[in-house]
Amino acid sequence: MKTTLLNKVALATSTAALMTVMMGSAHAEPTGYDQLSFQAEVKEEIQNDEVRASLYKKAQATDAKTLATTLNTSINNAMKIAKRYPNVTVTTGQQRTYPRYDKNDKIIGWTGQANIDLKSTDFAATSQLIADLQETLVMDNLNFGVSDVKKDALEQKLMTEASRAFQQQAKNLTRAWDARGYRVVTVNLNTGSNYPRPMYSAMSMKAASADESVPSQSFESGESTISVTANGTIELTK
Repeated sequence: MKTTLLNKVALATSTAALMTVMMGSAHAEPTGYDQLSFQAEVKEEIQNDEVRASLYKKAQATDAKTLATTLNTSINNAMKIAKRYPNVTVTTGQQRTYPRYDKNDKIIGWTGQANIDLKSTDFAATSQLIADLQETLVMDNLNFGVSDVKKDALEQKLMTEASRAFQQQAKNLTRAWDARGYRVVTVNLNTGSNYPRPMYSAMSMKAASADESVPSQSFESGESTISVTANGTIELTK
């Protein structure tokens, strides 16, 4: 009998404790009232450490097979040259082939273009490789940015700073609204980048003559802006 009574008391105590926890959890849920939405942004200028470039070969032929042979030979030779520069990542890019018509809509030939893409943090090697390739290929575009490794490291740092800035703004708003405190309802962290425009494009490039080598170019990579925005909603507690 005594044991049964103790069990009942323990059960009642446990039930009361559970109800207290449940009530506390329910009270901690946002009510939907006295909520403020805002954002905090942090940004940092960073030196570009990566160059990307694209070059292409364009040709015409009376039949598709001859055209493909010309383009493939040119790109294969370019890839062989690129192997001399192990610090530069080289990939084959887009390739397009389309017919040419006469005034009677009859196919009289084919035009095609094949691209090769470069990416590297070694500016000197990339500049020299571009110069070597421009003896047979034409520059399509050249631009600078921040490498993934450097960008990821900075974004991690800025996420922490954006989170702190959001919390500080929340404290300022709590005081401004004469509230006792606040609870966070939602917070989202968003990253962004502002890269400079390409240095030049194919329209401004001049093809070199067959007996003239192309000098390498000194790069000025510039800077990019990396930003992280923390936007969310808090609920004031009175």
